[in-house]
Order: sequence, then C-alpha cells, then structure tokens
Amino acid sequence: MQFDLFPTDLHLTCIDPAHNKWRFYALSVQPTLFGDWVLVREWGRIGRSGRRRHDHYQHAGTALDALHELARQKRRRGYKASRAV
Repeated sequence: MQFDLFPTDLHLTCIDPAHNKWRFYALSVQPTLFGDWVLVREWGRIGRSGRRRHDHYQHAGTALDALHELARQKRRRGYKASRAV
C-alpha cells in the first residue's frame, strides 16, 4: 500500500455514542475548468447528506495548505481519519 505525500482527499469521523455524536467531515482538493483550484468541504451526521462548501484558490499548494490546516483543527476536536468516502 502506498500513501500519498500530499493527499487531496480526506474523510474524518467523530463518533461518541455516549453523547449521541456521529459526525463526518470530508475534504477534497479539485481542479476547476478555469485553471484554479477548489477545496470542497462536506460535513454532517453519518448516514445523512451533509452540508457542502466550496472555497476557491489560485494555486493547488494554497488549497492543500488549507486542507491540512482544516484537518489539523478537526483532529484537535476529536475527529479521526476514516477510509470510508
């Protein structure tokens, strides 16, 4: 198995049955048709359709930096990496 040095897709979950917490947070960096990059964020309750937000960036590196910063913040709040997408 080979891991990407700079992953462009990430799926995080936060599960705490004692507090009825079943959340997911998905991040993805994708190119647009106009040459810039978009960071797609989706979040919500596991098993439901989530809310979605698109943040546009001129460079892929800037979008990836934003992805890693958001992932760091979510991990500090108890989210863990998940394989499910």
